[in-house]
Amino acid sequence: MSARRGAPLLGALLPEGAYGAEETGDPEPAGLFPEEAALVARATPGRRREFTTARLCAHRALAALGVPRAPLLRGRRGAPAWPAGTVGGLTHCAGFRGAAVAPAARFLALGIDAEPHAPLPPGVRGAVAFGPEPARLRELAARRPDIAWDRLLFSAKESVYKAWSGCGGAWLGFEDVEVAWEAAPEEAPDPSPGTDTDDPAATGRFRARLLVPPPEPASPGTPPGPCRLPSLLRGRWLVRDGLLLTSVAVPRPVPRPHRHPYPYPSRTAPKESAR
Repeated sequence: MSARRGAPLLGALLPEGAYGAEETGDPEPAGLFPEEAALVARATPGRRREFTTARLCAHRALAALGVPRAPLLRGRRGAPAWPAGTVGGLTHCAGFRGAAVAPAARFLALGIDAEPHAPLPPGVRGAVAFGPEPARLRELAARRPDIAWDRLLFSAKESVYKAWSGCGGAWLGFEDVEVAWEAAPEEAPDPSPGTDTDDPAATGRFRARLLVPPPEPASPGTPPGPCRLPSLLRGRWLVRDGLLLTSVAVPRPVPRPHRHPYPYPSRTAPKESAR
């Protein structure tokens, strides 16, 4: 298990200051706190395995951030209750479990999602793509038919939702977010010797526009104070090794330096003219 920025998959998606840990399988289920194990005590064996591995990834990523080890329990609507001063996200799918964390002093929210690289099941695309998105999917498929763009759209919106919910948002539907892709690859690269031509590798960026008002800022407590989630979010995507991953990291706005009304603050303000 890796717990450092620069991990094989998440490392390509996370910004400077964020840390990820990932696994492509489920090692021996050990290392959970009793409080964490109790959360899935009645779950199926498969659910317990993916929960355990994802939680262990989270602990490794938090350790890389310098956060003391403690139970990672559930918060509002079942999402992880990240330690004070941090934001993060979890994801798991067949063949991948991962976690990403970042300091809340630098980021408002962080969302990640992993999916198998395969088209969405029949009938699902209509529940995910809205407005101009279906036309964009057709255009992208014409350029790169080797990429499951509809699944990538689904994953991008999942990452947006995780960032949204981590910032205090409640329900967010697929129709409430519009995704546009930046500089999509024009064609599949020539495969290197020994590579599987049915398993492409590609990466890029996307923009996600919220079509509903952003959630209200969370209660004060995390320096430098709460901020409202912007209506335009930016993300990254990656297709590799039979998987596709997306991430959305929302930097905390940098306060503008206070500007003195006069060019030389050490001097007294000029007096009004007597005339």
